[in-house]
Amino acid sequence: MSKNLTKRDEDYSKWYNELVVKADLAENSGVRGCMVIKPYGFAIWEKMQAELDKKFKATGHVNAYFPLFIPKSYFSKEASHVDGFAKECAVVTHYRLKNAEDGSGVVVDEKAKLEEELIVRPTSETIIWDTYRNWIQSYRDLPILVNQWANVVRWEMRTRLFLRTAEFLWQEGHTAHATREEAEKETRLILDLYADFAEQFMAIPVIKGVKTESERFAGALDTYCIEALM
Repeated sequence: MSKNLTKRDEDYSKWYNELVVKADLAENSGVRGCMVIKPYGFAIWEKMQAELDKKFKATGHVNAYFPLFIPKSYFSKEASHVDGFAKECAVVTHYRLKNAEDGSGVVVDEKAKLEEELIVRPTSETIIWDTYRNWIQSYRDLPILVNQWANVVRWEMRTRLFLRTAEFLWQEGHTAHATREEAEKETRLILDLYADFAEQFMAIPVIKGVKTESERFAGALDTYCIEALM
């Protein structure tokens, strides 16, 4: 296979894309910025998912699933949270197609416009915390330790297989606590869990730390991270 690959030192980006395709891990799809994860590639994801899921459950977390579509009004309530990725949001405005009168195919039925636009999930904070309002009546309902395995959509302009795509698979944990101290303890627990997974299971050395203010997740007090050099 190496004889047919672009040399890495000649064109790193092209070499990477060719490597992914020739290894039969993934390929580009008919949708701009979205990829087809092929069986070999998806098998790797399944092994990663199984290992992480085991670690989450061992620390008391449970899985749930929340809607892919989020009312725009939910984002309006959390304007500062949305600021970081508002330009990457895909928006659903209609709910029906119809045959074109000239027989050329299908067109959007303008009579089927939604009363409120729906945002295709870029992340789930807004809809999950709106749900938590109904789940939390007192401190006795805490903590809530929920994880979600899902796909998200962020309309990236420059995409690359696995590294940056418009749609991608991930997990997102959303926990609620009675005090900031408990939330901080939970955050550090999961930070250590991620680092252990990366180093011991994926064999990728990482550095744990806290993002600078300019890199902080929109609306957050602090953003913890693991960083790796590729």
